[in-house]
This record gives sequence, structure tokens and C-alpha cells, in this order.
Amino acid sequence: MTIRTVGIILFAAGMCGCVSISGSLSSNIVHAIVNQNDPATVRDGAPAYLLMIDGFIEDEPDNRENLIAGARLYSAYAAVFVDDPQRARRLAAKARDYSRHALCLDYPRLCTVESRPYDEFVRELATIDDDDVAALYTYGVTWAVWIEIQGGDWHALVDLPKVEAVIQRVVALNEKYENGEPYMFLGIMNSYLPPAMGGHPEAGRAYFEKAIALSDGKDLSIKVEFARRYARLVFDKKLHDELLKEVLAADPVVRDLTLSNTLAQEQARKLLESSSEYFLE
Repeated sequence: MTIRTVGIILFAAGMCGCVSISGSLSSNIVHAIVNQNDPATVRDGAPAYLLMIDGFIEDEPDNRENLIAGARLYSAYAAVFVDDPQRARRLAAKARDYSRHALCLDYPRLCTVESRPYDEFVRELATIDDDDVAALYTYGVTWAVWIEIQGGDWHALVDLPKVEAVIQRVVALNEKYENGEPYMFLGIMNSYLPPAMGGHPEAGRAYFEKAIALSDGKDLSIKVEFARRYARLVFDKKLHDELLKEVLAADPVVRDLTLSNTLAQEQARKLLESSSEYFLE
């Protein structure tokens, strides 16, 4: 998946239920950002909010809600708006640290088995219950961003199966979480490669369709990734163009999806413009 894609997912998944004073403020900041229809405003203004959330976390280092908000916003900002690779890696690393701390407050052993064999890691994932889905999802998505920002480093890429296992655990606990966005992740991960090279694009298609159904078609980033990942992989121009035209015809203003939908429409426009060239028409 592209770094920008993961960032759009994080912006769409930016809310958290917060109970402390600082947590409520950080949640309000996230809501203001995800409901913004001008990405340039977010690009220019978000760093101030990132510093503010850093201050909240410094004051309450074990406040889980603030850690989740900080992890999601740092990761999303790095993925969507930062062009300098070195800077993006720094921001993604901070996001990953925040998300690990948020989850491992209650599951300390999970962080100790991250680097151990896959089966041992998955056994530990099974101990996480549905009260901790927000922390688990943030942990998985920010890990995915961190891997992608490493720029193809094999030592980072080998952990992708563990990231997929995290997302599978999320949907096992709550398949409707974030209106189906975890299924979009699974669709992307299964649409990396054609069947001849070990990919599972038809499984990917089923995941994308599930995600669209759970979001009631309102999360436009799902259709963009369905077109980019599956339709281009299997060379289905008709599906590709239909999905992107649906995205461009839709109203992007949806509560808590406005920013991600606006960004998705920007990507849809570029993909549709390159359709004839890609499909060799």
C-alpha cells in the first residue's frame, strides 16, 4: 500500500473516546481535522496540534486516549503531508512509539514478542479483548505506516504478516469497527500480487466489497483502493473506471470522513486521468 493511502485511512479513523480534560481536547482537535474539507489547511495547521498533543502526553504519559490520538495524527500527517523521507521516518517512529505504549499498558507481553516468531506473536494477539480494539487498530495501522516509510527495507517488510494478523484480530473482535476500514486494509494486503506470484486478489475483492457495504459507500477511500489495488492488478478497466467515477460524483462532506473523502477524490481524479495509459487503450 502507499504511504498516502494509510494516511487517508488514519484520518478517517481519527476519533477516540476520551474522558480526561486533555483527552477531550485532543479528541476535539481530531474531529476538527477529519471534518476539514481543505487539505492545505490541515497541512499547514496540524503541526501546532501535534505539539499540543505532545504536551498532553508529557503531562499524562499513560493517558491511553491521548496516546491513541497522538499516534493516529502523527502517522497520518507523516503519510499524507511530509515529502522529506528522513522527517517522515522520525514522525512515523513517534507515532509507532505512542501506539505501542497505548496498547502495551494493558498487554506488556505483546511488545516483548513483536520480534519473535509469527506464531508466538499471534498467540499473544489472541489475548486482546474487544475493549481494546481502538488501541489494537492504531497499533496495526501505525506499524504499517512505519514499515512503508522505511522505503522497502527488508527488515521492516518481513513484519507485514504480523500487521495483517493484527488487522485480522481487529475484525474478529469487531467486524464493524470504523465502518469497515479494517477490511479495506485486508483487501489491500491481499491484492499486492497476482495469483501466479502468491497473491490472493479475489479474497482482496471480497474484503473491499465487505468494507464498502459496512461503510454504506460513504468512505470514498475504500473505492479508490479497490480500483487502485484490485482492478489494476487484474486489469479490469471497466470496474476501475466505474469505481473512480462513483468517487468523483459523490458528495465528500460526510461527518468524520470529509478530509479523507476529499483526499480520496484527489487520488481518484489522478487515477482516472491515467486509466487509458495504464490499460493501454
